[in-house]
Amino acid sequence: MTKPVNNSDLPDTEAMEAVVVGEGAPEITGSHEDLGRSIQDAMDAARAAGIGVEEKPGESSVWFSADIEDRPHVSYSFVLENLPPAPDIDMVEEAVESLDGVECRVVHPRQSAWVTATVDTRPEVIVDKFAELGIKASLTDASMLRYAAAVESAEHYVRRKATGDVPVQLRRRRRSAQRSLDRARQAGFGPRARREEAQRKNQSKDPVKRDKKDDVLYTARDLITPARMWLALVLTLPVLVLAYFESAQFGGWQWVELALATPVVMWCAFPFHRALLGGVRRGITALDGASSVAIIIAYLWSAAVIILAPTGQHGWHSGFTWFATTQGTDNGPELFLDVACGITLLLLIGRRYSIRARRLLFDEMADQSLDPDLEYTRINKMRGRAEIDQEQIPVTEINRGDDIVVHVGEVIPADGKVIGGKARLRPGLIDVHEPNDVKVGSTVYAGSVIEAGEIKIRAQRTGHATRWLVVMQWLRDVEERQRYASVQYAQSAARLMPLSMTVAFFSFILWGLISGDYNAALRTSLAVLAGVAPVALALSPALALRLGIETAARNGVLLRDGSTLRALETVDTVVFNRVGALVKDQTCVETVTAAEGESEEMVLRIAGALSMESDTPAARALVQSAREAKTQSDNNPDLPTRYELVSVTTEPSGDVNARVHLVYIDEDGKETSSQVDATLWRPVNLSHLRGRLAVAATSGGTPVVVRWKGKDRGVITLFDPFKDDADEAVSRLEQMGVETVMMTRDTYPVARRFADFLGISNVLAGITNNRKAGAIRNLQAAGAEVALVGDASVRDALRAATVSVMYADSEDLEVSRRRGRSVSAVLLRHDVLAVPQLVAHARKVCEVIDRNLTLAWVYNGVMLLCAVAGVIPPIAATVLMLGSSLLIEGLSMRARSFPNEDRVEPETMSELVNGENNV
Repeated sequence: MTKPVNNSDLPDTEAMEAVVVGEGAPEITGSHEDLGRSIQDAMDAARAAGIGVEEKPGESSVWFSADIEDRPHVSYSFVLENLPPAPDIDMVEEAVESLDGVECRVVHPRQSAWVTATVDTRPEVIVDKFAELGIKASLTDASMLRYAAAVESAEHYVRRKATGDVPVQLRRRRRSAQRSLDRARQAGFGPRARREEAQRKNQSKDPVKRDKKDDVLYTARDLITPARMWLALVLTLPVLVLAYFESAQFGGWQWVELALATPVVMWCAFPFHRALLGGVRRGITALDGASSVAIIIAYLWSAAVIILAPTGQHGWHSGFTWFATTQGTDNGPELFLDVACGITLLLLIGRRYSIRARRLLFDEMADQSLDPDLEYTRINKMRGRAEIDQEQIPVTEINRGDDIVVHVGEVIPADGKVIGGKARLRPGLIDVHEPNDVKVGSTVYAGSVIEAGEIKIRAQRTGHATRWLVVMQWLRDVEERQRYASVQYAQSAARLMPLSMTVAFFSFILWGLISGDYNAALRTSLAVLAGVAPVALALSPALALRLGIETAARNGVLLRDGSTLRALETVDTVVFNRVGALVKDQTCVETVTAAEGESEEMVLRIAGALSMESDTPAARALVQSAREAKTQSDNNPDLPTRYELVSVTTEPSGDVNARVHLVYIDEDGKETSSQVDATLWRPVNLSHLRGRLAVAATSGGTPVVVRWKGKDRGVITLFDPFKDDADEAVSRLEQMGVETVMMTRDTYPVARRFADFLGISNVLAGITNNRKAGAIRNLQAAGAEVALVGDASVRDALRAATVSVMYADSEDLEVSRRRGRSVSAVLLRHDVLAVPQLVAHARKVCEVIDRNLTLAWVYNGVMLLCAVAGVIPPIAATVLMLGSSLLIEGLSMRARSFPNEDRVEPETMSELVNGENNV
C-alpha cells in the first residue's frame, strides 16, 4: 500500500549541496558491534543525498502514539556469538523480550536469533540487550538492507486515476478488452494474425504499386483559377435571372441562356470534368465526379430540349419551381441550365476558398530558407599572429569549425555555439521551448533570425545536416506518407459516387413512372448528384490529421504520420526511461564508499580512468570528480600518479571492462608500474553486494561499483536532478487516466525512491539496455497499450513499443528519419510536459475526426432521403453540399490548437529535491 507524500519528507537544499562536495558518505566499520551505528551513518548519507528520513522512525507518524500491539512490526535476524548452554536460552529470550513490543526466538544449533520488534525499535537497542547478557549479536546483511531500505524510503502515493478526462473510446476499449480476448481465443489467433499480417503488408506496399481500386481523384487545385471563377460568375448571373424571373424572359431567351451556359460548362467546369474522365480512364473514383455528372446531364438535357423539343421555339416561357412536388411548366420539358451553371459556380467558389488551400508548414519553412548566394562574414585567425582576417563567403562555403559573424536582421546559417556577443532571436515557426536570449556558450540553430544584437558562432553542422533542413525533410516525408494514407480515408467516400449514381437513376425512373412528370424526376436526380458530399467525407479524417500533425510540429513535436495520433489516443500506459526522459544532463558524484581497507580516492580515480572513453553524463561526472580529487589530494606514494587505459570493452549490459596501467612514483622519484583488470558495473538487484557496499548502493542515488583484481572495491553513487516539469507532467498523465511507469537500470530501492518524488505509479527496476525491449513486450503481452519515452540510447526498446517518443537532436533526428518506423514521434523540446500535451492533442484530434465522420455520414444520408423525396432543389443541394464541406473543414480547425500551457516555474518539488546549485 502507498501513502500520501509528506512535505517534511522532501530533502532540503543544504543537504543536497553537502552531497555534491562529497560530504555525508557512510563510514561503516567492519565490526558487528557497530553495525547499528553503520546503519545510522547510511541513513545520514541518504538524508544528505536528498532522501526524506525521519530522525527517529515513526516519531512524527500517527501510529507512534498507538498501543504497542497496534504498531507496525518488523523482523530481524541476528548472528550470535558466546551463547550460553541450551538450558539457559529461555533466560536470554525473556531478557530480550523485556523490551517493549519485542519477541525473540533463539535457534541454538545455528547460533542465531529471530527478533520481531516495533518499527520504532532500533536494532542497536536489541544488540545492546544481548551484550548485557555477554552475547555478541550482529545483524545479518539481509536484515540490515531491509531495515535501511524501509527507513530510507520516503512515503509515497499513487495518484487516484481520474476518469473525467479519459476518452469514451478508451473506456469502451478497456471494457471490451476481455470479451475480445475471449473471442480471439475461441476463434484462434492464427487466422486473425494472418489477416492482420496481410493487411499490414498491403499498407506497406510501395504507393505506386497499390491497387487502383483503393485510389481516388481530387480535383486539381491548380486548374481552379480566378479566371474560371470570375467568368463563371459573370455568365451565371444572367442565366439565373432568366431562369428564375419569368418577367425577364424575352423572345429567344433560351438560346441566349444556352450560349451563356456553354463556356461555363465547357471551360469553367473543365477541372471537374477532367477529374471525372481521369477516373473513368483509370478505373477509379473522382470525388467531384457526381457534381460533374450533374452538370453534364443538366446541360445535355437542356441543349437537347432546346434543339429538338418545342422548348426552343420563339416565345416559349418557363415558370420556375423549387421543389419536385410542385407542378412546373405545362409547356414541355424544362431547362436546367441554371443548375449546370449554378453547380459550376458554387463548386469553383467553394474549392477556391477552401481551408485546404492553406499553405503547408513545409512551404513556409522553404520560403524562409537561406538563399545559397547569401554571404556572411567569416573570421580567419592567422596562424602565429594575433591579427585576424575577415572575408565574405556564401552560405554554401561555410564549413564545420568556421567562425561566422551574424548581424541583426540576418538568418543564422548553421547550427553551432555562440563564442562571442549576445543577441535576441525572433520566435521561429517551430517552438522548441528554447530561450530567445543567447549569449556565449548558448547553442543556436540555422533558420533563426537575429532580432537584436550581434553574435559570433562556431559552426558545428552546416548544409543539409542543420536541424532546419532535417526538420524540413522530415515534414516532406510526413506529407508524402499522408498523401498515400489519405487514400484509405477516401475509400468510403469513393463509394458514394456509384451509390449516388444508382440512387439518382432509380429516382428518375420511379418519379417518371409514378408521377409522369419527367421534369420533376430529373430535378430529383440532379439534387441527388449535386447534394452528396464525398469530399466532406474524405476530408473528415485527412484534414484534421494534417492540421494536427502540423500543429504538433509547430510546437516542437514531429509525428511520423497520422496513425501515430490514432495510436496515442488508445495509449493507457506511458513508460519513461529515467535517463533521457526524466533527468537533466547534469550528473554529479554524490558519495564515494570504499570497502574495508580500500581508499576512496583510489576507487574514484579508477572509475574516472574507466570512464575516459565514454561521453555519457555519468562518465563525464566520474572523470571530472576524479580529476578534482587528484588535484585536491596530497601526493600519497601509495596511490598511482597516472592511470592509463590499455584496452576497453563495453558489454551489451553497459558494464565497462578495461586493463588499466598504473604508474607509481615513490618518495625517491623512482617510477614503477603495474597493470590491473578493472570493471565498472552497475548492480541491478540487492543480491550482488554485501555489507557496507550494499547499504551504500541502496541509500543514495544511482550506484556504480568499481572492481579490480576480481574484488569489489567501492561504490560511487551519482545524482541526476530530474527536470523541473517532470512532476507536473506525471500528474497530468495520471489525471488523464494514463498509468505511468519508470524504467531504469537502478536497483528497486533507488528507483522506487526516485519515482515516489514524481508520483509515478509503477517501476521497472534493474532493466539493462539489452533487456528493455523485452520489458516493453511483457507489458504489451499483459494487454497494455504502451508509449515509451526515451532518447536514442534505448532505440531497440522504442522499436518494440506501440508508440515510441524520442528526445532527439539533429543527428538522432536524421537517423530516425532514415530508419523508417523505428520512431513514432520525435521531441525537439527537452521538457517532460510535451508528453501529456502530445497525448491530449492526439485525443482531441481523434475526437474531431470521429465527430466529423459522424456529421458527414448523417448529412449524406439525410441529403439522399430529402433529394429523393423532392423537397430539395438541385441548387440548394449544391449549397448544402458545399456548406457541409466548409463546416467540416471549419470544425477541423480545432486540431490547430495545441494544449501548450504555461511551463512550470522552478518553484516546484523538483527544485526542492534538485537544489538550486546542483549544476
